[in-house]
This record gives sequence, structure tokens and C-alpha cells, in this order.
Amino acid sequence: MSELYRQVRQLIESADESRYSIAKATGVSESSLSQFMAETKGLSHPAIEKILEHLGYEIKIQKQRKK
Repeated sequence: MSELYRQVRQLIESADESRYSIAKATGVSESSLSQFMAETKGLSHPAIEKILEHLGYEIKIQKQRKK
């Protein structure tokens, strides 16, 4: 499973609001959010971005440092 998905799940679980509330606020269906949280289905990148924006986060991509 993707590291991004794992981190998004953690943010949703630790949010001070219900999954229902997150789904309503972001337009992501409750069933899609439930399946994502149960790790039975992924979410599209636009859906993840909506959820993260709602929770006050953003995706940042940066180049890894050479070891």
C-alpha cells in the first residue's frame, strides 16, 4: 500500500470530525471514503487533494537527497 494512502488514512482517523462530515464537506462519497479507510479501494488523486485541503494539509513533492 502506498505511503501516501497510509498517511492520509492517519490524518482522517485523527481528525476532529467524523468521516461523514469529511465526505459531505469534500464531495467524496461516503462509500468511497469507507472503502478507502478499510483498505479495499483507493481514492483518486483529486479526491485525496480535496480531503487533505479540507483537513488543512497539502501534498508536497521534493527530490530525495543523495545518500
